[in-house]
Amino acid sequence: MCPPTDGQAPSQRAGELGFSDDFPWHVGVCDAHCHPTDTMASIASVGGMRARVLTIMATRSQDQELVAAVAADHGVTDQGWLSSPPSPSAGQAVEKVVPAFGWHPWFSYQFYDDDAAESTSDLSEAAGARKAKHYTAVLSPVPDADFISSLPEPQPLSGFIAETRQRLLAHPAAIVGEIGLDKAFRLPWGTAKPSEREEGLTPGGREGRMLSPYHVKMPHQVQVLKTQLRLAGELGRPVSVHGVQAHGVLYDAISSLWKGHEKEVVSRRKQKMVAAGAEDFSSSEDEDEDFDWGAEGDTEPQRTTKSKALPKPYEPKPFPPRICLHSFSGPVQMLKQYLNPAIPARIFFSCSMVVNLATAGGESKFADVIRACPDDQLLVESDLHTAGDEMDLVLEQMYTKVCQVKGWTLLEGVERIRNNYRDFIFG
Repeated sequence: MCPPTDGQAPSQRAGELGFSDDFPWHVGVCDAHCHPTDTMASIASVGGMRARVLTIMATRSQDQELVAAVAADHGVTDQGWLSSPPSPSAGQAVEKVVPAFGWHPWFSYQFYDDDAAESTSDLSEAAGARKAKHYTAVLSPVPDADFISSLPEPQPLSGFIAETRQRLLAHPAAIVGEIGLDKAFRLPWGTAKPSEREEGLTPGGREGRMLSPYHVKMPHQVQVLKTQLRLAGELGRPVSVHGVQAHGVLYDAISSLWKGHEKEVVSRRKQKMVAAGAEDFSSSEDEDEDFDWGAEGDTEPQRTTKSKALPKPYEPKPFPPRICLHSFSGPVQMLKQYLNPAIPARIFFSCSMVVNLATAGGESKFADVIRACPDDQLLVESDLHTAGDEMDLVLEQMYTKVCQVKGWTLLEGVERIRNNYRDFIFG
């Protein structure tokens, strides 16, 4: 999640930068992470965008239903649409949106963990005392009474999880996001006045306020994160994860959930012990014969060619099946830690112009990180708060830069990343 862009109109910026005439939009450009519901007026531009699909993140109380509403109008329902979209009939909404429901670490202080052994929800206390107790426990340094009074009444984490579960069930293609950890973020001072709020922005964000010295303690952020990761594991949904100045803590938090579920990794020595020419049955269990039941009333299926096995029923796990580290800003060494073959979740890494190439530090390591990322685990995102031309532009720019580093043609790169996106969302 990046700060809103400057006050320059998207169409003006698009005109200044310009689009490439030979960029292969027709192949299917996918935005793995964005926030256009922060600027609801821009949602009208979604249907006319060049991008094939947008993964729209919810982050806080004010945007959960906004994301759901946009998905109701523009939600992707079939993965085949990614490679061959149908032509919508007149008046029909264009399918372009995969919704994501989650609670961003910037707002994690607004929850208390009512399932914890030492819950701050003691009903015998007055509401004001409970609020002060909660914020004293989760914020550092200890906030004063005036700052606490400016904060919202904390809500039970279990209630949000129950609501999110229902939203995910209502949207079968939805993922969990944006969630994560952030050591750098500081809470803004006070409450934004309507006169100070940038026109058109959805309430609840920073809204131009100065930052205070208060941050959310890491153990509390980790608890909120892990609770959402467990929900994703329960329902078999992928997640989009935010990590700023917390790469090691983030890895420890995620990996703690798959402990005991690691894959067995056969060493090269053991592999060499298998007799040359021995039959390999490793893939035989993953294939099956397809059957065509023919016309209604047929009692025997007609055997067709062998193909992929029928999907097995999903078995809930304590960790998500697929994880995207959005706008990944860690070093190559951290990326490689996620490539351990024993990890039972599939890890993807996405990159954006507004984060990865916004600073000299990010630009200096960008090429090395992209080269180190496996070709089938790479995604691209805009991370923008406004839909339309500007979002398309930064996507084109990032796809182009990734292809240059990887040595891919634009056609090859867009197709590869589209397939990676399909695998991330649908498995």
